[in-house]
Amino acid sequence: MAKHYNNRHGNMNIRKIDNDYVRSANRQMEKLTKQKIRLRRRLSLFFVIASVVIISLISMIFNQNERLAQKEAEKEKVLSELQEIKKEQELLQLQIKKLEDDEYIAKLARKEYFLSEEGEIIFTIPKEEKENEEDKKNKK
Repeated sequence: MAKHYNNRHGNMNIRKIDNDYVRSANRQMEKLTKQKIRLRRRLSLFFVIASVVIISLISMIFNQNERLAQKEAEKEKVLSELQEIKKEQELLQLQIKKLEDDEYIAKLARKEYFLSEEGEIIFTIPKEEKENEEDKKNKK
């Protein structure tokens, strides 16, 4: 069976051949077209999944970098606190050594508690006068 088709210009009649070979070729063309469509769908799905995986990996990396920066800042803070505590410990160790010295204890007792040895006289100067004297010295 032959079918008649007009071409674009309409001045020629083209017949379509309808035999087993043409039908078989048409089926193969349809099969190839369907395979291409399936391949495109699979590739599209693959790229979508790959994109989602890549985006999630990138976001995980950024989150880990933020956490790492926070931990490093915290580490710096803790290290600075540790240094301050070590300095304080050194000062306390020095004070312990001083407190083992009898002369230092006697000097401290005189200064803080106004204790005196026999025959010593202690004079106390009010703090206001000291501050006024220091202000006068600083102004000069």
